[in-house]
This record gives sequence, structure tokens and C-alpha cells, in this order.
Amino acid sequence: MKTIKLAVSLLILSVVLPGCAVIRQGDVGVKRTLGKISKREVQPGLTFYNPFFTTILRVPTRTTNIEIRMDLPSKEGLNVKADISILYHVNERKATDVIATIGKDFETSMILPVFRAAASDVTAKYMAKDMHSGNRLGIENEIRNTMAELLEPRGFVIEAVLLKTIQLPPGLYRAIEEKLEAEQDAERMKFILQREKLEAERKLVEAQGIRDANKLISEGLTPAILQYKTIEAYRELSRSPNTKIIIGSGNQPIIMQP
Repeated sequence: MKTIKLAVSLLILSVVLPGCAVIRQGDVGVKRTLGKISKREVQPGLTFYNPFFTTILRVPTRTTNIEIRMDLPSKEGLNVKADISILYHVNERKATDVIATIGKDFETSMILPVFRAAASDVTAKYMAKDMHSGNRLGIENEIRNTMAELLEPRGFVIEAVLLKTIQLPPGLYRAIEEKLEAEQDAERMKFILQREKLEAERKLVEAQGIRDANKLISEGLTPAILQYKTIEAYRELSRSPNTKIIIGSGNQPIIMQP
């Protein structure tokens, strides 16, 4: 009797288990029954289906990173080798449309061809050195926006395009370094000239101040004031303990010291 129950249980399990699927977080399921795609996505969790007529395709909706290396054309006709990351995910509300219109191999048939076309069109508008400078972020955003315009209506969200490694043609690195050095030298010389100009202006102001002060002093010293100042000076000298004789000669006294 126990053997019969076990056999029945195994038979039931063999029928039920193939019709049971678990959809993980970060995925959605797409049901295909007799070749027809269901219009509703299967949300994460446990789901049951008829294994004889229906299959469930798992479509990842979490962020996917595609690593690619390719030659990017530049405005001057050079080929710039680049390591690039494409970050994207499938819109979970359009997963059934993606499978119905593109299929499961959407990276090869849709994402990568659109990226290659967008990247080539965008970088061809820039000089090779721009891909290695502060313009890189602008190039990345322009490629992403071009891809998004084509792919988002088809059910894909392009999160970012990252130009990670840029390998410029031989000789171009040195040319860029020389240009940067020349720009730094020009900025340094500009600073020196500006400093010298400010120093010259300072000295001019100082000289003008001294000249104006002397002018005021000379204009204010009348003969009477000069004579008074002279008398005051000699009076102070006469008070010195080392002064022995004061002899007046004309208008100016003479002070004799031992």
C-alpha cells in the first residue's frame, strides 16, 4: 500500500513540477503558449503553467553591463581604440514586446548594432584629443542619448555609456602633452607679466606719493620757518654735555665739540 502511495505521489510530482517556475527578483517571465506570446509579464515569484503547451522565458530587468572594445573614428580621420561599457536594462513593462518583436538575443541583434552606429556617428564629430580630455563626458552623454532615442521605444532603458580606456594613435599623446605644456607656459608667463605690471604700478604710485609729499613740504617751508627750525636744532645740540663752545658768525652759529 505504501509503495502504491509513493508511486502516486511521484506521478503527481512528475506532472506538477514541470509546470511550476520561480521567477527571481530582477527578472520577469514571458509566457509563450503554442508559439504565441502572452501580453502580460509574469512577475517575480512562483507561477504555474501547462508544461505541454506553454514555456516561460526569463527576461532580466536588472542592470546589465556590456563590455566592448572597438575603434572609434575621429573628425580628422583617425581610429581611436576604446574600451567601452554600456549599462542598460529591459523595461519590465515591455518585456513581452521585446521578446515578441526582437527575441531573446536582443543584445546581439539590437543593442550592439545601435551602439556601434551611434558611437561612430558621434565620435566622428570630435577630434581624437577630445575623447581623451574633458569633452569625454559630453561624448558619452551624446552617444547615450542617441541610443535612447532609438531603443527606449523598443523597451530598453539606456542608463549610461562609459568610455573607460582611450588609446590614441602613436604620436598624438606627445602632441597633446606638448600643447598642454605650451598652455601652462603661456599661463605662467601671463602671471609673471601681470605681477610685474602690478609691481610697476605700485612703484609709480609710491613715487608719485613721495613727489607730492616733497612738494607739499617745499611749499610749506618759508625762510622764517627754516630759520626757526635751524635755531631749534642748534639749541638741542647746545644742551649736549660734550658741547664746549658756541660761537655765532653771521646768521649761523658754530658749535665746537672736543
